[in-house]
Amino acid sequence: MIIAQEKRRTNIAEFILYMWQLEDLIRGSQFDIEEIEQNIIRKFRQPVEIKYEIRDWYINLIQMMKQERIEQQGHLSFVNNLMADVSQLHMRYIHNSDDSEYHLLYYQAKPNIQALIDKSGHDRMSEIEACLTGLYGFFLMRLQNKEISRETTDAMATISNLMAALSKRFREIEAGERELP
Repeated sequence: MIIAQEKRRTNIAEFILYMWQLEDLIRGSQFDIEEIEQNIIRKFRQPVEIKYEIRDWYINLIQMMKQERIEQQGHLSFVNNLMADVSQLHMRYIHNSDDSEYHLLYYQAKPNIQALIDKSGHDRMSEIEACLTGLYGFFLMRLQNKEISRETTDAMATISNLMAALSKRFREIEAGERELP
């Protein structure tokens, strides 16, 4: 909850990826709040009241996942809606803006994004979903200490740079510091 709040406030892409990680963690714990409390919540260095809030937050996530019937796979609807918002902003920057920095980052990442879409087998996948899915897969490979080629690392760097720029613009727009393109 605490980490999620900070990520939501500062970096929308990291927030989405963090929520995907929590969904997988909840699934891995078989939706058992006691296991989540023992393995995660207890490790937070927070006052007891905050730990109760964190526990309630996990309980709410568990309930939402069950209500939305995503026990096996898929993402919470509010996370999908945020991803759609980010995707719409991305499209606005590509088609309606003179933001040369964003365009440069996009064209550097575009072949790698297309490769992710092609590998996914989902031709209707948005570019942003492909970016986030690729970054999440890269994160999991690193966690599992799998060998990662230099080509993959370089490709993920272009995607990461694009998502960082888009997240920054998203935050600035939400804060009223930047106009929509």
